[in-house]
Amino acid sequence: MSIQLRFAARSDVGLVRSANQDSGYAGPHLLVLADGMGGPAGGDIASSVAVAHLAALDDAHGADDLLDLLRGAVADAHAELVARSEADADLAGLGTTCIAVLRSGNKLAMVHIGDSRAYLLRDGVLTQVTEDHTFVQFLVSTGRLTPEQAERHPQRNVILRALGDNDGEVQLDESLREAVPGDRWLLASDGLFGVVSHDTIADTLKQIDDPGACAEELITLALRGGGPDNVTCVIADVVETGAGRAPDTTPHVVGAAAHDRQRATRGGDGPAARAAALVRAATPEEPAREEAEEPSRGRRWVGRAVAAVLVVLALAAAAWAGYRWTQTQYFVAPDGDSVAIYRGIPQELGPLSLARLHERTDLRIDDLTPVAQARLEEPITRASLADAQAVVDNLRGSIRKEPAVPSPAPEGAAPAPDGAAPTPATASPGAPAPATGGA
Repeated sequence: MSIQLRFAARSDVGLVRSANQDSGYAGPHLLVLADGMGGPAGGDIASSVAVAHLAALDDAHGADDLLDLLRGAVADAHAELVARSEADADLAGLGTTCIAVLRSGNKLAMVHIGDSRAYLLRDGVLTQVTEDHTFVQFLVSTGRLTPEQAERHPQRNVILRALGDNDGEVQLDESLREAVPGDRWLLASDGLFGVVSHDTIADTLKQIDDPGACAEELITLALRGGGPDNVTCVIADVVETGAGRAPDTTPHVVGAAAHDRQRATRGGDGPAARAAALVRAATPEEPAREEAEEPSRGRRWVGRAVAAVLVVLALAAAAWAGYRWTQTQYFVAPDGDSVAIYRGIPQELGPLSLARLHERTDLRIDDLTPVAQARLEEPITRASLADAQAVVDNLRGSIRKEPAVPSPAPEGAAPAPDGAAPTPATASPGAPAPATGGA
């Protein structure tokens, strides 16, 4: 059975932001969504660069090559973002999330980094396929927060992984999946799912058949919810080839990557030409000669220094806020051979420990039952000191009760007859002497 994608991409700046830093791409073989960061000077560039490098892959490939191709394109985008931020202080903090889905026949390869999301609607059930690379998702995954608490957490937008945010190796989530006719895929930036509920997204995907109209409605819902951020949706339906109207094969490019994408090129309309056009869009245009006059060296240096200081202060403030939150948490764990209460969370960030000993109790681990000892193999996290102390009190109720050990019979005691208790050698003071023979 031969399949193909029926696709659409839509993006909107929202009602609060002054510029669109999202970029989206939908084509016959490729879906991409990127949500840029780095302030007005860099977020749009970052997402455009990611889409530009990946757009060249929108062509037929062997299924065995899909993940390697995606890894290579993402690595190239990451390297370019790092180089740009190192070359221009105004682009410090340049980075972007990225989700890319590449198709070969009925196989789909996906790579993901950041907090943008991929959803799959199959048999009427909407499933979030990707996991957010955020601080709060880490806390949820390790049992420190519930999903409901994560939705209201003040650090819910702190991203742990992204392209371009540092010069280290890119850590992607990767997967290979089957493309099943009837499936509907949605790639979305947080401007959608941060405003529109999961159930409403699911209902909209089920009710509106046309991908373009569906994407438009999702964006409308986000705007009705206040539109606090850029919102981008990429939708693709898996359909059998020849079933119904033939899908459009013209790629959709939206958001920051769509800027000036119609500029003429000699490269035609193949993947390389699309990539070249997008790369040009990601490169700031040369200013007019009057605008290109640089300020004095001293003013330029001061401006960049101030920008760098502001970035550092913003990062420090976010890190400090996150650290302060960890210090409101507690957990119970061993300290040597005793049970202890710690303040913080049982994690380390490089050389920094996020936990410190609060109280070493007099409860010894060896005195606990095997079941209670097994509970302490992993830290028992709690949201308050009172809850942690309650855990310790509960463990105190699990102290093992040693069985009475019978004392051995003293030397010289007369052996007891079969079935009788052994005769002690001496009597307790004040007790009658035991009988030594029958009358």
